[in-house]
Amino acid sequence: MFYREAGEFKTSYAADQAIFPIPQDRWFVLGLVGVAFLVLPWIVNDYWTNSILLPFLVYALAAIGLNILTGYCGQLSLGTGAFLAVGGYSFYKLTTAFPDLNILLAMMLSGGITAGVGMLFGLPSLRIKGFYLAVATLAAQFFIIWLFYKVPWFYNYNATGQITVPPREFLGVLITGPEGVNWAKYLYTLTIVAVMALVAKNLARSAVGRSWMAIRDMDIAAELIGIRPLQAKLSAFGVSSFYIGVAGALMFAVYLGAAESGETFGIQQSFDVLFMIIIGGLGTILGSFLGAGFLVLLPIALELVLVEGLGMHTGFAEQVKFILLGSLIIFFLIVEPHGLARLWQIGKEKLRLWPFPH
Repeated sequence: MFYREAGEFKTSYAADQAIFPIPQDRWFVLGLVGVAFLVLPWIVNDYWTNSILLPFLVYALAAIGLNILTGYCGQLSLGTGAFLAVGGYSFYKLTTAFPDLNILLAMMLSGGITAGVGMLFGLPSLRIKGFYLAVATLAAQFFIIWLFYKVPWFYNYNATGQITVPPREFLGVLITGPEGVNWAKYLYTLTIVAVMALVAKNLARSAVGRSWMAIRDMDIAAELIGIRPLQAKLSAFGVSSFYIGVAGALMFAVYLGAAESGETFGIQQSFDVLFMIIIGGLGTILGSFLGAGFLVLLPIALELVLVEGLGMHTGFAEQVKFILLGSLIIFFLIVEPHGLARLWQIGKEKLRLWPFPH
C-alpha cells in the first residue's frame, strides 16, 4: 500500500542510478542514520556503547572489507584476523613513534599499510583460487600473528608482549582507550564506518566493482572481454585489506584499548567475520551490517535468556550458547543460503505486491 514504484518516474540518469531510487527506502535510511547520529549518543549507557554498538560497528567495517574481496570479487580469504592485526599494530607503531600525528590520519595510514600487506599476500590469487587460495591466506594468518608475537619491535619491547593504546584526542575530546568519552568514541567510529560504507557502495557500482564481479562470476570470460585479472584481483585485495586495516585500528584503539596478537587477532576472528558475510549475504553492503548485528547481538541475547532467564550456571550456559549459536547458523544457511539481505529483499518485493498474492 505504501511501498509502490507506480507513478514514480525518473527524469535523469543520475536519478535512475541513485543508491536508493525508491523514496521510501531513501527516507527510511536517512531516518535510521539520523537516529544513529542524533539520538543514540545521548540515550545509550556505557554498556550499550562498549559492549554492543562499538563491536557492531567495528565488525561491520571488517565484514564490508571481506565482502569486497569474497562477495564481490569471489576470492576466498581466511586471513582477516591477521589483517586486523596489521591495522592494529600499525596504528600502535604510528602513534607511539609520532605522538603528534592526528588520530584519523594514523588510522588511514594503518589502512594503507594493511592494503600493501594484503596485496602482497594476494599475489597467489593470480595462480590459484578457491580452496587453495583459502589455504594460502590461512598461511598468511599464522605467519603474521607469529611475526607480531616473535619480533619485540612490534610491541615496543614490552615484557608482557601486549600493546596498549596511548591517549589520543580528536577535536579536543579523548577517543582512545577505556578512559575515552563514550559518546565521542561512538560518534567517531560511526562516522568512519558510515563514510567508508558509502564509498564501498559506490565503488561496487563503478567500473572497478563491475570488474570484480566479472572475475567472480567467470574469470576466463572476464579476461576475454578485456578485464585484467592482475589489476582486478590485486585491487580487490588492496581495498579489502584497507577496510579491514582501519577496522583493526578501530578495534585496538577505540573498542579494546589493548591487544595481544595471538588472543585478540587469532584465527577465530577470521572465521567470525567470514560467518558474518555468509549469514548477512555475500556481495551486499547491507549484508555486512546484518551479519555483524546477528553475530554480535545473538550471543548477548542467548546469554541473557540462559543465565538470567533460565538461571543456568555461567560455564554451562557458555557451552550451550556455542551449541545453539552453531545450530542456528547451520539452520539459517539451509533455510536461506543467500543471507539476511536476501530475506530483506524478499520482504520488500512482497510489500510492492501487497495485498495481492506473490
